[in-house]
Amino acid sequence: MNKHEKINYVEFPAKDIEATKAFFAQVFGWTFEDYGTEYTAFSNAGIDGGFFQSDLTASTENGSALVVFYSQELEQTQSKIENAGGLIVKPIFSFPGGRRFHFSDPNGNEYAVWSEINASPSTGKKIITH
Repeated sequence: MNKHEKINYVEFPAKDIEATKAFFAQVFGWTFEDYGTEYTAFSNAGIDGGFFQSDLTASTENGSALVVFYSQELEQTQSKIENAGGLIVKPIFSFPGGRRFHFSDPNGNEYAVWSEINASPSTGKKIITH
């Protein structure tokens, strides 16, 4: 449902659209619809968006916004990213309220994945301490 004055769609640059589609389908289960050879739209990502043909990349180093994914099993998600050809650009680290890592997709675009600090590394479930 489209909501007035709320983020509705995001677009990212992609040097290799086919590699991009393969990566995000394998790791996150995204689906794609092509609009010519220089644009593909994605869905099943929490927000819809697309990739446009470009030699540019999005990273925090060059001032880009950072898209952050959530995972209940941080290490498992990191393994999926690495197995699909993603590169870990910042290993897992703690921050107030959680843990996260940054990765780049096959194009070099930077993203992050986070989990609660008290999530179990093996189950993703919160650990209750008294």
